[in-house]
Amino acid sequence: MKNLILSLLLLVSGLTLAQSEPIKVVFDVTSSNPDVHRTAAKHLRLMAEAYPDSEFELVVYSGAIKMVDRKSSAAGETLEEVVKRDNVSVVVCAQTMKRHEMEMDDLIPGIRSVPDGIFEIVMLQKKGWGYIKEVN
Repeated sequence: MKNLILSLLLLVSGLTLAQSEPIKVVFDVTSSNPDVHRTAAKHLRLMAEAYPDSEFELVVYSGAIKMVDRKSSAAGETLEEVVKRDNVSVVVCAQTMKRHEMEMDDLIPGIRSVPDGIFEIVMLQKKGWGYIKEVN
């Protein structure tokens, strides 16, 4: 009897820990540090794989522009892989691109631009998205 109760408790606790509903998370990256770029891309990939019914967006702006540069990104391979997933989007601020004289052809394929990175984050938060700031 004790084993049956213990088994039921373990089953119930396992079900409680499982994701019960999809989530939506926006990752904010402004750092110019390549280590932050690699870590943010890894977090995005791991979350997207672990929660395929959830949505994730990585917003790049300011000093993080190199993160999405197809020629010099420290996280390029991971980003190229992860943007192919249906539950992931990676966007870059068009104002940041303009300031750094970058065009869409300079970006890792699959990455799109938004008019303003900060506005993008605020609008997603307004819609109930969770927020993660990737820092050193």
